[in-house]
Amino acid sequence: MNEKIIIPPVFKDKHVKAFFTTKSSGVALKDISRISSVPPDKIFMPIQKHTDKIALIESTLYPVIADAVITRETGIVIGVQVADCVPILLYESEKGIMGAVHAGWRGTAESILRKTVKTFVDRFSCSAENIFIAMGPAIRWCCYRVDFDVLSAVSRATGPGDYCITSVDKYCLDLPRANKSQALRSGVPEKNIWLSEECTFCNPVKYFSYRFARGTTGRQGAFIGRI
Repeated sequence: MNEKIIIPPVFKDKHVKAFFTTKSSGVALKDISRISSVPPDKIFMPIQKHTDKIALIESTLYPVIADAVITRETGIVIGVQVADCVPILLYESEKGIMGAVHAGWRGTAESILRKTVKTFVDRFSCSAENIFIAMGPAIRWCCYRVDFDVLSAVSRATGPGDYCITSVDKYCLDLPRANKSQALRSGVPEKNIWLSEECTFCNPVKYFSYRFARGTTGRQGAFIGRI
């Protein structure tokens, strides 16, 4: 794999270009344009606010507040920015519907991935069995200690699963695993889901990490398009 980008192996369509960037490739439009071979004005990233809002991109690429993006258009690239939160890419293989999701703990607690899958099914008449999902590098339970309220909020949305470690007053949360659990409960087959095993906090040379930096930092991203 190229150290500047990560190409998830789960997407098999030769016309789909999907990748996660690292600290060295970042999210600058000129760099994403070079990697994707799409002009900068054909790249869409939403204004992210840790919401459960989903933007449906059709004829216009005007920026909107959202933390998930869905499109069926060709010749454009959609993406999200992260620095510990989970970057998620989706592709429905029969109808060519694509999605990009930014899932922090708030988005996970609002079931943003589950709502995105539901939009695929309800709006575009997709089958969840035909949806493929890739989750890029994010902070993992080895480094993501949270308080009980955060764990409870995520647990209410997710249900039981192997996405947390608890001991006495210590709660360690694995957001990629929580989102995988939500995807499975939405009907996406496990064989259709790929997870990066890398932790952004553990790899500060390769990835931006908000928690490692203890504040302001850069962003890497997740991008997908049918070119």
